[in-house]
Amino acid sequence: MQDYRNFLGEVLITEEQLSTRIKELGAEISRDYAGKELLIICILRGGVMFMTDLVRQITVPLAFEFMAVSSYGSGARSSSGDVRITLDLNTNISGRHVLIVEDIIDSGRTLASVIDLLKTRDPASLFVCTLLDKVSRREVEVPVRYRGFAIEDKFVFGYGLDMDDYYRNLPFIGVVDLNKYESLS
Repeated sequence: MQDYRNFLGEVLITEEQLSTRIKELGAEISRDYAGKELLIICILRGGVMFMTDLVRQITVPLAFEFMAVSSYGSGARSSSGDVRITLDLNTNISGRHVLIVEDIIDSGRTLASVIDLLKTRDPASLFVCTLLDKVSRREVEVPVRYRGFAIEDKFVFGYGLDMDDYYRNLPFIGVVDLNKYESLS
């Protein structure tokens, strides 16, 4: 596996910027859900880093659950549109205030499918918190209530986002220089 510095085009969002914005999101969510219990549903695998930092900033009582959804093939840079639930919830969400935590929203197709499924389970409320939002790529509207950063249509990695299943552990979000990456492949 290549050292990420061989194809890093730029650091798009620094560790400090992530920390600051996540604290702000935590405070906003805490205000909005004051007096309520919250169930956070983290979409695996990319959302884990964001979710773990976010829940430490939320002051209302909460529980969290995980879902795994697949719509990308190995090495793919865009969704296939074929959404499969590979890990479903173990918790009944009926009557609960649910917040889906996602790493990045691109076309919106995958998340819209997840939302449609969860709505059938009768939650009291259902909203979305995403770290990154590629608004220009949206094909299907999703109810994004909390947004970390709106970003351009760039191939990003780090802080939970992978590139060929690696580099999720980086403390920042970088942009892949595709010319450098493809020449290394």
